[in-house]
Amino acid sequence: MKKPKSIHTPLDDRVCRGLRAGDRVLLSGEVYTGRDVAHQRLYEAILRCKKIPIPIRGETIFYAAPTPARPGRIIGSMGPTTSSRMDTYTPKLLEMGLKGMIGKGKRSAEVIEAMKKYGAVYFGAIGGVAALMAQCVRRAEIAAYEELGPEAVMRLTVEDLPLVVVNDVQGGDLYEKAQHRFRSIK
Repeated sequence: MKKPKSIHTPLDDRVCRGLRAGDRVLLSGEVYTGRDVAHQRLYEAILRCKKIPIPIRGETIFYAAPTPARPGRIIGSMGPTTSSRMDTYTPKLLEMGLKGMIGKGKRSAEVIEAMKKYGAVYFGAIGGVAALMAQCVRRAEIAAYEELGPEAVMRLTVEDLPLVVVNDVQGGDLYEKAQHRFRSIK
């Protein structure tokens, strides 16, 4: 098994082009959290030509709503949300320069095409190990939409967050590869 690739945010075209579906990565740097309502607000602000409250170009969004931190902790559990819930808003964010997304589950054909067009990658996070993933967070602060409570957009500093590339810039799809492989061994 190949050693995971260490990559850092912000992501750029060179890094994104160098990743392939199935690559394991350890991501370090700043990422933003955001789920349905936050994505809808960002999307609507962009459509109204309003300034959005977080940077997008080169950034990575983790589809998560971390739980509140217990005393002495930086953050509570932080597990991935089903990514397809953000698919309506994602092509516009990719057009604006978003380079990375972290979540779980398949993406729509429209999102995959936009990823190829704008040079972005989709990382899968391991579901069920939210408490372990939270241990990779070194700093957490609310970045936007504080009134959304746990679903507010947070700015996280992460170190060696373990992920796998699900969809790459070339159109590679880890889920499709796995299904094909499964069918071939039946």
